[in-house]
Amino acid sequence: MAEPRARRMLVWIVGLGLALYLGLCALLYLQQRRLIYYPQFTRVAPAQADFALERPDAVLRGWVVNPGRQDAVLYFGGNAEAVEGNREAFARRLPSHTAYLVAYRGYGTSDGEPSEAALLADALALHDDIATRHPNGRVAVVGRSLGSGVATHVASERDIADLVLITPFDSLAAVARSHYPVFPVGLLLKDRYDSAARLPRHRGRLLVLRAGLDAVVPPRHTDRLLAHSKGSVQVRDFPRASHDDLSSDPAYWPAIRAFLDRKAE
Repeated sequence: MAEPRARRMLVWIVGLGLALYLGLCALLYLQQRRLIYYPQFTRVAPAQADFALERPDAVLRGWVVNPGRQDAVLYFGGNAEAVEGNREAFARRLPSHTAYLVAYRGYGTSDGEPSEAALLADALALHDDIATRHPNGRVAVVGRSLGSGVATHVASERDIADLVLITPFDSLAAVARSHYPVFPVGLLLKDRYDSAARLPRHRGRLLVLRAGLDAVVPPRHTDRLLAHSKGSVQVRDFPRASHDDLSSDPAYWPAIRAFLDRKAE
């Protein structure tokens, strides 16, 4: 009698464990965008913005820094970044460029809800609008963390001469697998930001800033992305920097400025 009872107990334990695992998978699937996007930390009143672009289902709003320059920079921030916090840095560090710091939909002053499809479509619309504002200049694209996936998409679909990627990754799915190895992330993830597949279509110049102590986007994911580059690539390593404090390094802004001013080859 003891042996059948033990078997039933084992089956019950295995079944309970499987049910809990499947429940966690379902929870991750249903809540995944809350784990990717953090707009709640960035919201401000729309009246604070000085730039707006109407989309079919939302209005994107943001800030313009150093208006009136011939060349422009379009900046895409991280998944919890209040982009307006960069206004002073862009004004002081990139005086030769007009910078556009536009909040993702659902972030900052912008309407809507974030998703990969929406953010990528918005990014192309933003680029095209800004290009018409600078007909005789260049529009460089800069993306940090999640924004590197957005920036890479723009560079794969438009003729972008200068692309800057800060702590970029090969794909969001690959990074998620490294953080959640026990879950079938490849089956669960909706928003994948597959930069490794898109980067080969960028034929312009590329600057990559890599943080050696990055625990959010481990450097190996940046290396895997770089393996797919087809154009001119410069890599600046910051061995003592982490994902969040890279921009505090004294060499951070000089590297970006030299690249955008075309002083570095």
